[in-house]
Amino acid sequence: MIAIILPGSTNFHAVGYNEYKVSKGIARLIEIQNFGSLGTFHKPTPSELVGYLQKYSSQNSRIRKPQFHMAISCKGHEMSEDELLGFAHQYLKEMGYGESGQPLLVYSHYDTENTHLHIVTSRVAPDGRKIQHNHERRRSQEVIDRILGNDRKKKTEDDIDAAKQYTLSSFAQFKAIMVSIGYEVYQKDENVFIKHGGKVQKEIPFSEIESLFKSGYRERARCRQLRSILKKYRDVSSNKEELQKELKTKFGIDIVFFGKKDAPYGYMLVDHANKTVIHGAKVLAVEELLDFTTPEERFNRIEDYIDRLLTLNPKITQGEIYSKIRKQRAYIKKGIIYFDGQSRPLKPFMAEAIDRNNRIAMVEMFSPATEAEQDLLCKIFKVSRTDLVDISPERTYYYTDAVNRLREIFNDENVSSVRSRLHEEGFTIRQEEDVTYAINFKQHIIINLTEERFNLERLRKQPVKQIERNKHLQPTKPASRFSGKTKMRDAGGGSHSEKREWEVGHNGNYDDIDDKQSVKR
Repeated sequence: MIAIILPGSTNFHAVGYNEYKVSKGIARLIEIQNFGSLGTFHKPTPSELVGYLQKYSSQNSRIRKPQFHMAISCKGHEMSEDELLGFAHQYLKEMGYGESGQPLLVYSHYDTENTHLHIVTSRVAPDGRKIQHNHERRRSQEVIDRILGNDRKKKTEDDIDAAKQYTLSSFAQFKAIMVSIGYEVYQKDENVFIKHGGKVQKEIPFSEIESLFKSGYRERARCRQLRSILKKYRDVSSNKEELQKELKTKFGIDIVFFGKKDAPYGYMLVDHANKTVIHGAKVLAVEELLDFTTPEERFNRIEDYIDRLLTLNPKITQGEIYSKIRKQRAYIKKGIIYFDGQSRPLKPFMAEAIDRNNRIAMVEMFSPATEAEQDLLCKIFKVSRTDLVDISPERTYYYTDAVNRLREIFNDENVSSVRSRLHEEGFTIRQEEDVTYAINFKQHIIINLTEERFNLERLRKQPVKQIERNKHLQPTKPASRFSGKTKMRDAGGGSHSEKREWEVGHNGNYDDIDDKQSVKR
């Protein structure tokens, strides 16, 4: 039994990931609990599910990434779907996610050779407190062992005995075997420590391992065979993780890398079928092993990957895509893919979708709370897909502060030109039919002046003589807290300039992807 806790998120993107698989016919929503009336009269949409989880999680605003997403699976089909679901409920209860009122989505996936479920819920408990997550992965393994009645100590001893049956010539080879079956191994002083689930399960003298060492494995024919296998599957893999999976699945060979995750200095080949461990340098240099594709092939794979990202998250932005492809030494800008000093245009439909998503992101930065605000901002930023724009469930405190500041201006009889003063504050006045808006493009604030019952008569232009007379009476005002150093463009300018911050290498911070890898939005 394996339970993998996947990355959290602010926008519950795991719902989109699972619903996408449902749409492809390779997954099914088998359980929905505590989602109010959703699902009573019609099948809930992904956006409705996400909206409910976000609203539920908003009762604890201190939790930055409230999504809890995990995958739980068994070996092959040794457990039925119902049996695995029962196990999942028991697991969730012991992990703190089984209280009455806890929203829960359970999906069954059919795209692998083993029965497995994906579970989505919130890290916020029904009473608003944060569900305990300290040492989560260690506790997860302990819960699994407790439910199954596993003796982890005994299992570790059995695995160590199995590792001793391999042909070994160094401690690194013993370590490679144990790592390949899920353990952490390290030597300290004269002892070797075996860890699993974040906890030391066994401590043995180094001399016990050293006594197993024999002369190095020297079967040259097998090394030549492995060299051909590695090169063949390297050329059809996009990264080392994919290569590892292929060799494990097809040949029962584990590739265990040593060093930094993104820059390993070496590797071992654990050949389980022949119970041997081979130093990778004898087969294929690590630099050659990790030289996966030609530039043209890489462009194709990057483009295919971007296409998959857009499928999983139709609203993904340029900045978010960049964060996922930067480790491949690639980025996109204005519809162009850049990789390793070369460039190639994206397919037009992808470039258009990304540009649209950048504009949608700009709209959502204003947190529109009504459809009217949503429609106006979409008009300004030239967004045709208003259905993709989220409406904020509540006003931000930035909005409240701005409204209060504008009331001060409107109520100040010494202000001769309210419109000019609003401009100084960074606000542009926009008239839409019979409704008047004040929009601050720098602070991303939109205020419906009509709805907020401002005295709109004060926006009318005064006679020049009156303005000149009032200037002498008007005291000097301090610099606005809403205005910046640069002059704001009029709303009619569209989104061309505003979207610059979404371009790689400009204003974005991209310092810092399942198992699915987090898809942040």
